[in-house]
Amino acid sequence: NKETKKEYNKKYRENNKEYNKNYQKEYRQTEKGKERKMISSWKSRGLIHDDYDKLYTDYINTLNCNVCNHDFSEYKKCMDHDHDTGLFRYILCLNCNSNDNWKKVINT
Repeated sequence: NKETKKEYNKKYRENNKEYNKNYQKEYRQTEKGKERKMISSWKSRGLIHDDYDKLYTDYINTLNCNVCNHDFSEYKKCMDHDHDTGLFRYILCLNCNSNDNWKKVINT
């Protein structure tokens, strides 16, 4: 019964608030938790991709800007996507992501 399950879940959450709070806090510190949080952030910003897990792996393993080749140890890493379609384009440094001059480099 849908209503019975809903009531059970409500009572469970009430009786386990502290456990759930601690579990979530600990989970977010794990590698999988960090990955899920990052992917969730991308989705909430409108980034669309076929395989978010692969995209996350690529994001973690990308060491240089896809356009200007700056090292990410010195520059902030950004996910570039088309704001009209939401589709992922590149992993860029903050400088390339905040100005559109990189489009001229890619299109030439």
